[in-house]
Amino acid sequence: MSFNNDWPKTVLFDLDGTLVDSAPDLATAVDRMLVDVQRPPAGQHKVRQWVGNGAAVLVKRALADRFDHEQAPGADEATFIDALDRFYRFYAEVNGRQARVYDGVRPFLQALAEHACQLGVVTNKPQAFTGPLLDQMGLAHWFPVTVSGDTLAVRKPDPAPLHHAIRQLGGNPASTLMVGDSITDIRAARNAGVPVVAVRYGYNYGASIDTLGADIVVDSLAELL
Repeated sequence: MSFNNDWPKTVLFDLDGTLVDSAPDLATAVDRMLVDVQRPPAGQHKVRQWVGNGAAVLVKRALADRFDHEQAPGADEATFIDALDRFYRFYAEVNGRQARVYDGVRPFLQALAEHACQLGVVTNKPQAFTGPLLDQMGLAHWFPVTVSGDTLAVRKPDPAPLHHAIRQLGGNPASTLMVGDSITDIRAARNAGVPVVAVRYGYNYGASIDTLGADIVVDSLAELL
């Protein structure tokens, strides 16, 4: 990874598991949904391994009580739609209540801003929850552009959300960096033709991030300073 010994002009961030630990709130909403449809709660440990592909997939995994929900569907379409609606309602009530910004994030954002980097968020989280979470965490002012899971017709690992954010920020892939916590982010960056930094503290579906092809892997974004 090289920017000719200079800082990247554009930096894109994943949200859940990269900037913010939102798993406690997500787990609360998932468990309330499961209990509401008369199923046992999953608990935060499982939910942490299911986060990363958007709300619909999270709910499907919760209903199936397993990551590979397509191999063991947990509900018919009507039940799924009802469960997803309940999850949205519960998550809207708790979004940001127990979440926290990871250590190292704010100093890194401050340093990027001081070097005139353009910053954006590219997440698979629905837009209805992206903005409110950034606001409640005190991070919204850093990001003039956010691309959520329902902003376009496709989501990460498709490269389109990254390219859309880069265009909105007036950047180009050659001087852009992606920062994420999962194989989904790494694949999205590779597909978009941009280098990627991965953080070890995120959700990556319960697997190690170290050998999945990121240019740099760190325990804290402060290490990049």
